[in-house]
Amino acid sequence: MSTISVIGAGYVGLTTSACLAHIGHEVICVDIDQEKIRQLQQGKIPIHEAGLPELVQTGISNRSLQFVVGAENAVTSSEFVFLCLPTPQKEDGRVDVDTVLSVVNQIREVISPGTIIVNKSTVPVGTNTTLATTIRRDDVFVVSNPEFLREGAAVTDFLQPDRIVIGANDSKAGDRVAQIYESIDAPIVRVDPASAETIKYATNSFLATKVSFVNGLAAVCEAVGADIDAVTAGLGSDTRIGPRFLQPGPGWGGSCFPKDMHALVRIATDAGYEFDLLRAVISANEQQFERIATKAERLLEGDLVGRNIALLGLTYKAHTDDLRNSPAIEVAHRLAKKGAILRAYDPMVNSTSDIPNEIEIATTIENAVNQADLAVVLTEWPEFASANWPVLADLMKSPRLVDARNLLDRDSMIELGFRYDDLGRT
Repeated sequence: MSTISVIGAGYVGLTTSACLAHIGHEVICVDIDQEKIRQLQQGKIPIHEAGLPELVQTGISNRSLQFVVGAENAVTSSEFVFLCLPTPQKEDGRVDVDTVLSVVNQIREVISPGTIIVNKSTVPVGTNTTLATTIRRDDVFVVSNPEFLREGAAVTDFLQPDRIVIGANDSKAGDRVAQIYESIDAPIVRVDPASAETIKYATNSFLATKVSFVNGLAAVCEAVGADIDAVTAGLGSDTRIGPRFLQPGPGWGGSCFPKDMHALVRIATDAGYEFDLLRAVISANEQQFERIATKAERLLEGDLVGRNIALLGLTYKAHTDDLRNSPAIEVAHRLAKKGAILRAYDPMVNSTSDIPNEIEIATTIENAVNQADLAVVLTEWPEFASANWPVLADLMKSPRLVDARNLLDRDSMIELGFRYDDLGRT
């Protein structure tokens, strides 16, 4: 058992804290937001994440998990200090690490000798060295330990990971961090800090590339009369490629992919290499948003002005309440610019959520599609797949639907009388 402070009670910090407590460590989770900490002390979780509320409640009950305001007091008795802090994107694509550096400056004089600072924040390559320089202590070590948590499956990803990456210049410090995870059955990838930092960016950038590739492939299938499901079945059966992330959709988004893609392009440029492949992937993703809007336009004979469109889904993917960089919102912006009147339903979004003014929120899927000229499935919520589509068709002015997630059965929808379009299916 180790004593661990986790600085940052956001998505990564909260999941990390709860899971570390679950596997037997004593954890203090720290944040500067007093109201958030007060809520967490009562077991109230500010995010939607499967399994996380139960872990937090258990940790509080058995006193293996505490929530406090202010880092200085929390870190003095900790063997490890995990940094789970926001690193937003600047306008030039670079990553803002000011919060990370500020926190390290706050704690560097109060942490005990032998403490290991474990950086889980997504940071530019070389930040590990910058942190060590900022600390200016030979008796404190900095180790890179990037996170690979998918929203909606974060607890599972932490407790059953594909791998655990540890980047350390000091082998003994790396060994100590590896011991934190000894109860987790996963390979440990031991590398230098710069490589660990690069692995994080490389992983997200490659996955985004794979998504954009299959979106482009779906467009090709539509043009040549092939079926994207058949094509991806054959493509994904190749063990060099694999079947995951070969599902076409409205584009990639969320809190990580866009930021990490732009950051890696910027890192490469600063190092003297123009990563044109990734620039093309970013451009292809922007095209995909417009492509979905164009599909809606075609089903409405090229004119969206004053037409009522129901948006089914606003979060960037199912099983999360996260609207950050959501492809659904991007498509909505484009539909609104073309003059459409938008009403949306998402099971995790209410009228108080941070949504654009041009979107009216409906409380049910029936309210969303009532008198709509067209509906667009933008998030792959199971609720949409199991909806009573014959009833929904009767509620619409005309049964038209763009299935931007290939969530529904094409033949069944056409039999119901829908003018139906999807991505790459014949």
